[in-house]
Amino acid sequence: MIYFDNGATTFPKPRSVVNAVNYAITQIGANPGRGGHKMAMKASEVLYDCRKNAAELFDIDNPENVIITNNCTTALNTVIKGILKSGDHAVISSYEHNAVVRPLEYLKTKGVDYSVAEIEFGDTEKTIDNFRNSFKENTKLVICTHASNVFGVRLPIERIAALCRLNGILFCTDAAQTAGIIPISMKNSDIDFLCTAGHKGLYGPMGTGLLIINSEVIPESLTQGGTGSLSAQINQPEILPDKFESGTHNLLGIAGLNEGIKYVLNKTPQKIFDYEIKLAQNLYDGLRKIKNIELYTPKPDEKQFVPVISFNLKDTDSERTAQILSDRFNIAVRAGLHCAPLAHKCFGTLEKGTVRAVISSFSTQNEVNYLVKSVSQINYYKRM
Repeated sequence: MIYFDNGATTFPKPRSVVNAVNYAITQIGANPGRGGHKMAMKASEVLYDCRKNAAELFDIDNPENVIITNNCTTALNTVIKGILKSGDHAVISSYEHNAVVRPLEYLKTKGVDYSVAEIEFGDTEKTIDNFRNSFKENTKLVICTHASNVFGVRLPIERIAALCRLNGILFCTDAAQTAGIIPISMKNSDIDFLCTAGHKGLYGPMGTGLLIINSEVIPESLTQGGTGSLSAQINQPEILPDKFESGTHNLLGIAGLNEGIKYVLNKTPQKIFDYEIKLAQNLYDGLRKIKNIELYTPKPDEKQFVPVISFNLKDTDSERTAQILSDRFNIAVRAGLHCAPLAHKCFGTLEKGTVRAVISSFSTQNEVNYLVKSVSQINYYKRM
């Protein structure tokens, strides 16, 4: 299958990732931090190596501040529910994923309020003003996606994070669509919490994610239990990363994630981005030549976008378009709302959703050409 559903999860994975998962289950097999025997020690080495490589990728000094999670949603929930208490106020962008919106809607029942700052595409100053004007005396946290998972628009998170720091407000970014693609330095930014998936631009297996803490303010943990450390204490350890990593680790996923991160480090995020954005630009150019195409943003450039293209065919439901591409052309794209109704509301696509094609480092120009050709032929297959 020609795969363009990389915004949901990247495929294929590097061979080193597959090999690492296989090695972990056949040759290691032990529980990290739960024993002193050789297999347990090897498992702990894999876990630490993953933290160390993630710390290098995101430019943070202490690997212990790299928390391994089940996914980006768990990381976001940890920050949102671990920071906000009754009487607090939060601000989010108008492009946020339900992984941000739904926890905040839940917290509204617990006395937490939040506001939505509108993103003004192409007008950074207006966007910053919208965030500034959303602040209240009790604003404690701003959560902002680094780039829209639907339309690929990058947000000025460095400016927003600096504004938050100036106002004594914590800043959290959802980097699910940018980690491994856009260079991110925690050391040289005002980002307090970075949340991301391990299985997208980091090329790890599903069931992996990261929370990177760059703040002296530490969230409360969502779960408590065995950590393999300080076992004589009946209270949850406060040290990092133990505070957030109760229970048995997903060693198979972590082994794969470690190799995915090493793959990105070796190629570098910048080179990956340069390759992918060029293919996205070529895809955009090809699609806009199709007579009945609907595109929702300008051609993606290197400063304002990540390699995500959303489109529709006029008078055709997005789900129908995706189904034809799958059934007739063996192409995988995603259709619908992509768990981000706020972003669709901004772009006027809430009723019908969009067809989303996302590039990865394994995508090729031939595949892009084939997708364009296939979309141009859909009207014929609609009548069948």
